[in-house]
Amino acid sequence: MLRTSMVPMLLVCCGLAAQAPATGEVKRLSLRDAIQTSLQYNLQVDIAQQAREVTRAGVTVAEGPFDWNLSATAQAQRLDSAASGAVYTGGPFAQQTYTTYNRTLTSDLTKNFVWGGNLDLNYAPTYSASQRFITNYPNPGINYIATGSPYTGTFTATYTQSLLQGFGTEVTTAPLVIARKNSESADYTFQLAIINLVATTETQYWAVVYAQKNLQNYQIALQLAQKQLNDNNIRLQVGTMAPLDVTAAEAQVAQAEQNIITGQAALDNAKDALIRALYPNAERPAGLEPTDAPTLSHIQTDEASAVKMALDRRVELKAARVTKDINDLQMSVARNKVLPQLNAFVAYNGASDNYNTLSPVNTDLTSANFPGYTVGLKFAVPIQNRAAKGNLSIARANLRSSELNLRDQQLSITLQVRTAVRNIDATEKGVKAAEKTRYLQEKTLEAEQKKFENGMSTNFNVLQDMTNLDAARAAETQAQINYANAVTALEQSVGNLLEARNLVIK
Repeated sequence: MLRTSMVPMLLVCCGLAAQAPATGEVKRLSLRDAIQTSLQYNLQVDIAQQAREVTRAGVTVAEGPFDWNLSATAQAQRLDSAASGAVYTGGPFAQQTYTTYNRTLTSDLTKNFVWGGNLDLNYAPTYSASQRFITNYPNPGINYIATGSPYTGTFTATYTQSLLQGFGTEVTTAPLVIARKNSESADYTFQLAIINLVATTETQYWAVVYAQKNLQNYQIALQLAQKQLNDNNIRLQVGTMAPLDVTAAEAQVAQAEQNIITGQAALDNAKDALIRALYPNAERPAGLEPTDAPTLSHIQTDEASAVKMALDRRVELKAARVTKDINDLQMSVARNKVLPQLNAFVAYNGASDNYNTLSPVNTDLTSANFPGYTVGLKFAVPIQNRAAKGNLSIARANLRSSELNLRDQQLSITLQVRTAVRNIDATEKGVKAAEKTRYLQEKTLEAEQKKFENGMSTNFNVLQDMTNLDAARAAETQAQINYANAVTALEQSVGNLLEARNLVIK
């Protein structure tokens, strides 16, 4: 596997834009460059990041119920009315009109506490004055002020505490805890998107390298076949070879040329797939030229240690554990909802005398000159409570489902790691075996060519050895790519891919 040193990269997710046309430049691209480019422009990374931002904002939303809430209402009122009757008992009849002026200010401050309590503070000063006008007694037009001290007010403070349903920090803070858990889960989802993207990018990059090396093998095969054909033509001219042998050599050249055409198309397709993956919403180069090649490096792996590391580090398991924690909390909340409501409350009610100005009213209220107190309990419960019981059954089933899903993922990841460990060992041995096979096929072809030149072999044997060498080269290239992909799969399966590439997620 390529072991280039990668500087820590800040993952920058660009906004969605229209795909730009390709430029005329052919870009030389290392594996590190490919990973950096994919992280910079990939749309799925951008989507995962935006989803993470949504869940982070959800934490702030869930904190809202514990904010202080202030409300205030101010109003002014005038009421006119009229009445006919005696001004006093036994007095003369008179026409009377009344005008009443009311001004009120009501301010309310509330706060919910995490232990299930609620505080409500209410301040309500008032102004109320009325005026009477008599039209014909004894002197028409005289006004009488009915209210001489129009200002008064009240102040109340009420604290309510849940004793059964809604009691305790676990229940009251459940939405906030769940929001934080969801934010944590979104972080894991974002990390998983990065991990999958890096693994996919490496696979696509090695696919281009394979196609490139395969095309080079076809070109070498064409050179050997062409040389053999040229030599056979010389022998045919001097009369030491039959025309049929020349025809067989021509067929070998034609097959090599056909392989080059197929290999070139495969290389172009692999490059195009990588370009489209790396530049979905940015200016794309006209072509890519990979600069790295897979290298064989022995990786000492212990299956038990690799499984343990995977169970500790895999983000899928971390996300599944978060889901289980959320469902566990939701079941606790649902169990609490089955309880009846029993609330204790205590209230202070401060009153004021009537004054001509507001200041003495506030003095009465702040000095508690006219106090009043209320203490009580409030009990409520649905008779059958079927909604709460049904929600509890749902929560219990969700918790069990998350437990089973966690266990299923643990078993699946364990199998992935074991498979990846075995594949590393098998592909490493496969590379060595393929190298040895290719080397021996080269020596076999050289020996057969010398024998052919000395008249001790046939053209058929030489061409057959060429075909075998072509297959050996292809097998060696495939083995190298298999090993590179196996290393990626192992690091991904144990949850170490980002660290192995020196990637830092922010």
